[in-house]
Amino acid sequence: MTRFHFIGIGGSGLSAIARLLKEGGHQVSGSDQTLSQFAVDLQNDGVSVYIGHHPRNISGADVVIRSSAVGDDNPEVSAAKRAGIPVYKRADFLGQLMSRKTGVAVAGTHGKTTTTAMIAWALSALGRDPSFIVGGQLNNLKVNAHAGKGDLFVIEADEYDRMFLGLKPRVAVVTNLEHDHPDCYPTFEDMYSAFQSFVDLIPPDGTFIACADDEGAVTLLSHARRKGLNVVSYSLQSEMTINSPQWMQARALKPNQRGGFDFSVMTNVGASSASALQVSLQVPGEHNVRNSLAALSVAATLGLSLQKTADALGEFSGTGRRFEIRGERKGVTVIDDYAHHPTEIRATLAGTKARYPGRKIWAVWQPHTYSRTQILFFEFSRAFADANEVLVTEIYASRESRQNFSSAEVVSAMPHSSAHYSGSLEETTKYLLKHLRSGDVLLVLSAGDANQISTEVLKRL
Repeated sequence: MTRFHFIGIGGSGLSAIARLLKEGGHQVSGSDQTLSQFAVDLQNDGVSVYIGHHPRNISGADVVIRSSAVGDDNPEVSAAKRAGIPVYKRADFLGQLMSRKTGVAVAGTHGKTTTTAMIAWALSALGRDPSFIVGGQLNNLKVNAHAGKGDLFVIEADEYDRMFLGLKPRVAVVTNLEHDHPDCYPTFEDMYSAFQSFVDLIPPDGTFIACADDEGAVTLLSHARRKGLNVVSYSLQSEMTINSPQWMQARALKPNQRGGFDFSVMTNVGASSASALQVSLQVPGEHNVRNSLAALSVAATLGLSLQKTADALGEFSGTGRRFEIRGERKGVTVIDDYAHHPTEIRATLAGTKARYPGRKIWAVWQPHTYSRTQILFFEFSRAFADANEVLVTEIYASRESRQNFSSAEVVSAMPHSSAHYSGSLEETTKYLLKHLRSGDVLLVLSAGDANQISTEVLKRL
């Protein structure tokens, strides 16, 4: 039995691999600076998790896997190298896990966590028992990873640090492509080149699926066609924006009583002539209609029943921190969302407005990294039109060192009539507790630690 040790086990990526290996019968341990909920869940399932990094933590390990944020100077990395224990990054190891299964990899600037979760849930509901790794906990299954006995392996393909280039997909999805992670991709061209390399990983008999409503994804569809790959496009538009022989399209969208959209789907994937089915989602927003089209495209490509897949998607209740309704106190609904890019923020606010028509929406935004906030400065300043009140906290530095730049500068450029710089999480919470009223909706937008605001507001209201 192999013992695997994870440095940075509390993160969504490594915790998922750790869970998958634990379920596969291996011994697993790990360390991190703090105890995240992912780490607590692993502890509850028998994984040894150490707080802090120390050479003794790797004692007895056969393989060490480290987070992208963990450098060569980490004491556990150094100790492992001295002891001759192989040390892998996540990207190096994931390809090995996928090699004996049919890989389905989901990439994109936005929506990849939810889309991957939709596919994993639908395949599970259809009895395929897939292995999967998702960047958030599936609400339906209460885990972010699973070692399935089936022949499919579904994985969220993270572009950061070019992790997704170590994968082995037979079916690959790109939800959309915009510039992000400027610390890793200084220009959009750098990022596009990496996504092109991701498409190039698909074998000649594989399939590439992408959204025909997104300019970046459309360009990748053209690249895949030139390579001779099987190509499927999906869209919400009344006319397809790309000449694709295989397509899937949502029509007649209508808000439903469950908070999502009802719509019909036309497709010719896997059929000689177009056929239609009805879908009813409970997760909000048009962006989730697109995500469901990606999941249906994967099911069609795998030869699965589209009606059964649509029924399963109707039961899909989302993932952690993706429009996660934390609770309601004194008539105030509190929601956490991971949105940290202008396009994601606009989509999430539009979904909130559609789900809670006529209610006052408070958007609390914690900017994530200085580089992203600065390079997308203008786009962020125009992303909050669907919110009634906007509070902006100080920037969450994440992997970056502190800089002489404040999110107050973004607030000053906002044309919004009620946007305020609120500073620390504590001050933001105090302001909310003073001003929130029954009937309001509080939406906390953060990929950092601002979900603490949701917890405190619910506790103190």
